[in-house]
Amino acid sequence: MASASLSRTWRYRVFTSFHGPDVRKKFLNHLRKEFTYNGITMFNDQGIERSQTIAPALTRAIKESRISIVVLSKNYASSGWCLSELVEILKCKEVMGQIVMTVFYGVDPSDVRKQTGEFGIAFNKTCARKTEEERQRWSQALNVVGNTAGEHLLNWDNEATMIEKIARDILDKLNATPSRDFDDMVGLEAHLREMESLLDLDYVGVKMVAISGPAGIGKTTIARALHSRLSNRFQLSCFVDNLRASYHSGSDEYGLKLRLQEHFLTKVLNQSGMKIRHLGAIKENLSDQKVLIILDDVNNVKQLEALANETTWFGPGSRIVVTTENRELLQQHGINNTYHVGFPSREEALQILCKYAFTKTSPHHGFKLLAERTINLCGKLPLGLRVVGLSLRGKEEDEWEDVMSRLETILDRDIEDVLKLGYESLDENEQTLFLHIAVFFNKEDGDVVKAMFADGKLDVKHSLEILVNRSLITICSFTGNIVMHKLLQQVARQVIHKQEPWKRQILVDAHEICDVLENETGTRAVSGITFDISDIGEVYISENAKSSIP
Repeated sequence: MASASLSRTWRYRVFTSFHGPDVRKKFLNHLRKEFTYNGITMFNDQGIERSQTIAPALTRAIKESRISIVVLSKNYASSGWCLSELVEILKCKEVMGQIVMTVFYGVDPSDVRKQTGEFGIAFNKTCARKTEEERQRWSQALNVVGNTAGEHLLNWDNEATMIEKIARDILDKLNATPSRDFDDMVGLEAHLREMESLLDLDYVGVKMVAISGPAGIGKTTIARALHSRLSNRFQLSCFVDNLRASYHSGSDEYGLKLRLQEHFLTKVLNQSGMKIRHLGAIKENLSDQKVLIILDDVNNVKQLEALANETTWFGPGSRIVVTTENRELLQQHGINNTYHVGFPSREEALQILCKYAFTKTSPHHGFKLLAERTINLCGKLPLGLRVVGLSLRGKEEDEWEDVMSRLETILDRDIEDVLKLGYESLDENEQTLFLHIAVFFNKEDGDVVKAMFADGKLDVKHSLEILVNRSLITICSFTGNIVMHKLLQQVARQVIHKQEPWKRQILVDAHEICDVLENETGTRAVSGITFDISDIGEVYISENAKSSIP
């Protein structure tokens, strides 16, 4: 239901519900000035006559506002008008995805939730001549808004500073509003439908769901779009990116987890400089909150242990989404609901390339065959299509030919930097297997690979499982053949090229092979050779070189 907000045009950015005598002269005037300074349009209720029933103009204004701020003051509940506004605001939150923020202005949130203290006395007076049904409706609304995280005046030394923070929060939420940022992403809607089905937002319990797939497939894009679309349906939400950089082997594990939790809670609670003393802080702060948390680019199970070790850390209805290339760590953490992102269809791949190369979904006249060749070179990987497409924008046909000639042998730096991360996460033996598959065994039967390494120290079966779990290869369930993406093969060749020649296990350059075989340099490290014989003439292989190669 809340996704209806995606297609709406909002007349106002903010609607404020308040009890005039408590806040209008001071707090509200300062708030309005701060909003005006930041370009935030707020509905002005001046001229609307107050009565016991909410005016149609106010109902319309609430529906036409992107965000509602409820200022809960001592006498807020003394007004049936305010209470009816509140009911309407929460209805808009549920039906249209309106964002609701709270300010507790001199009242305790507990008194609002339970209608106790002076706040409760005012509420009871207002309900004296109302039906039980209306009383219950207002009471439920106060309970909901009392449980909504917000600013508490008693926590601030300076009211002006609190108002500045409210304005910043408004701007942050408006900037994060699901608008049209992802509207032109090819194939995105299908991914989001799959994710929303897995998330099962009607389920009242807590769920952890993962998005997995190879580097460059679009996991982070899907997660960002999901966060943008759904964050309004949760009390708190947070997108934690670049988690890969947060864990370093050999670090103080306890201290690392504390720092991760501090960073996480600072973001989700929007409280700078937060310090925690123990690892129960997330549960203490979020166990009664309905939250949407995105943990992006997770590459170590310790990160999950630190930030989402148990579902009991989060309130009912919470959803935790993890993106990773490593399916093994999902198994270790017990995350069973996983969306595996597949490669786009050829038609979608063409549209993605054209979006970046031509700023439309089809190629210019005369570029169709060139675009098809580019797709073949990129292997339908969205990252490759985007990077290469941007590099081709505005170029003539002969320039496309030059770019594609280079792509045959040289991988774009931006693509390499992303794809190489998976290789670098492997241990030495697994890296060796990765390189051999890339050069010799792509699309070969897995049994052939196992046989080739049978006499070595490498546990091939286990290492193949790791490569599959890291999304670096796939194994065809029908033929048993190992398949590695074309761009990952290029990563492997560039890794080999950057090694010192005498240390290489695999030789692929014809002239370097000649040097090794003729001059006996580094032959003991060599385990495989492949080259194009058309690049060289005669080769002399010394007897010592022959005997030195394992």
